[in-house]
Amino acid sequence: MKIGFAAGTVAVFAPHGAAHAQPALGWTHFPAGDTGFFRAPVLLEGPTEAVLIDGGFSFPNGVEVARAIKATGKTLTTIYVSQSDPDYYFSLKPITEAFPEARVLAASDTITAITASVAKKIETWSPQLGENGPRSMDDIVMPQASDDPTLTVDGAEIRIVPAEGLANRRYLFVPSLNAVMGGVMIFAGTHVWTADTATPELRAAWVANLDAIIALAPAVVVPGHMVPGAATDLSAVEHTRGYLLAFEEELAKAADSEALKAAMLARYPDLGMGVALDVGAKVATGEMAWG
Repeated sequence: MKIGFAAGTVAVFAPHGAAHAQPALGWTHFPAGDTGFFRAPVLLEGPTEAVLIDGGFSFPNGVEVARAIKATGKTLTTIYVSQSDPDYYFSLKPITEAFPEARVLAASDTITAITASVAKKIETWSPQLGENGPRSMDDIVMPQASDDPTLTVDGAEIRIVPAEGLANRRYLFVPSLNAVMGGVMIFAGTHVWTADTATPELRAAWVANLDAIIALAPAVVVPGHMVPGAATDLSAVEHTRGYLLAFEEELAKAADSEALKAAMLARYPDLGMGVALDVGAKVATGEMAWG
């Protein structure tokens, strides 16, 4: 099997003459950096079709992705939204304007969560984003419900894997690439967002799901949140797993959120997205309610 690399894009080609070979697939990710919560949407490409895994946080993020998709010359058939946080769907308006025929899909529980929170998210973020983000529901692209376990791009399978023991969490696995698109489950070069997993039991379930990903031995892992230039391999899973275990250890010793933050910063002094630690520490110590 030949693997080709080029500036964040990977193509995997089946051996010549292989029976029932999947079509050649490529992928490109779009790390947004600190202005976009370090989100990294992923484009999967076949010979003629493309599928976008998640949007980003701002309209400029969406414009960048739309231009990149246009440049491929492929037909964007589907946009799949794997999570209900606004940085997974706020950027979709310019993408759907560029590709009005593309389906926008999400699991039923994701849509339920978006519906319950979107008005508050617009109210919170619109003053900061201004014209670069949604100002009303008219600017929101609401996905259609789909609980199908797979998507396809030119016939190649994309598996949607619900996280065990965690509501509204999932990652995607692409067998022909031996690749995991980690979504909100996997972080690289940043603090891990723990506020949505407020109990030790939920964080333990998260670790168990990461162990399941490690057992897949994927050749490619694209974190949902990553610093630009971060490796796209199992090191991101190991970082997320190690961070969660460290968080649990330090939480057991910390008197309050400031002590927990200080301990985690001592262990992880150079990570991005400090807001994740700030909010996560307050939620874990009971100083802040979340969700």
